[in-house]
Amino acid sequence: MGFDPRWLALREPADGVARDASLLRRAVALAGPGGCVLDLGCGTGSTLRAFEDVGASGAGWRLFDNDADLLARAAVLHPEAKICQGDLAEIDALPLGGVRLVTASALFDLVSRDWVAALAARLAAQGAALYAALSYDGVMRWSPEDAEDAAITAQFNAHQRGDKGFGAALGPEAAETAAGIFASLGYEVHLAPSPWRLGPEVAEMQSLLLAGIAQAAGEAGYTGAEGWQARRLRALAGGWAEIGHLDLLAVPPGDGRRA
Repeated sequence: MGFDPRWLALREPADGVARDASLLRRAVALAGPGGCVLDLGCGTGSTLRAFEDVGASGAGWRLFDNDADLLARAAVLHPEAKICQGDLAEIDALPLGGVRLVTASALFDLVSRDWVAALAARLAAQGAALYAALSYDGVMRWSPEDAEDAAITAQFNAHQRGDKGFGAALGPEAAETAAGIFASLGYEVHLAPSPWRLGPEVAEMQSLLLAGIAQAAGEAGYTGAEGWQARRLRALAGGWAEIGHLDLLAVPPGDGRRA
């Protein structure tokens, strides 16, 4: 699993606006000064930067990814962080020793239920919290509307449930499924919407997004994907998109900072 650095750079500002501010602040408090945070699928370190943007400081970060190029970029941007390369699918090998908070952004919709359950069991065993932001929730809205919007969304959602290297992906059910798993282990779980709202000012991001959606819908068997993409591209100058996500915060039982 790997991502284009250009796409990650384009989406980071939209992610920053979309993140639920209350859950982000609570996650920062859970990390605390002097705590250790493990960021899974870190990319170039966008979650760390989101924490810094709201004033977080004093925590030690471990940035974990399987992509050496992205990790090299993260190391330049965050020389204070510990860079960890490894396979996200190998839950037992994740460097969780001493970790107070695990974070992830736009990851949980790519993984399987078994992966989340295994991670939850490890976190529960050591009383660590989880902040998993920006999991796609299956909702896409567009303006102006197109007759094929609903069919594209359905086919894209079907594609999202395919195997991304972790078994059958949770896709749009990711946040709700993870919430149930952590709640079953006694965690206090909070969910909050974090949708992208994208207008003409982010036309380049929208263009790449449309290409990715159309490709996925086409791979799922939808024959009208290219035509839909072309019409959407022609409407970019005055159009907007809303792409739904959910943020999740799970606080372990016995933690004095439970609400």
